[in-house]
Amino acid sequence: MSTNPVPNQNSNALSILAIIFGGVSLLFLPIIFGPIAIVLGIIAKARKERLSTVGLIISIVGTVGGFILGALVFAASVA
Repeated sequence: MSTNPVPNQNSNALSILAIIFGGVSLLFLPIIFGPIAIVLGIIAKARKERLSTVGLIISIVGTVGGFILGALVFAASVA
């Protein structure tokens, strides 16, 4: 009898993590959370997860948006 559970082949765990990290990177430290989200989205895409496209898009948009938002906040605080 095996004690190791078989991983679910229809899991969307990496896609969901990419979505979460992409959203977090919009507001907090996009230079750290953004690449993590993008890598998780790419791995999810390679594993053919159902939500991988959504995760990848949100991770890219969150990262780029976080950089733009950070630049705007920085420019407003300097001026």
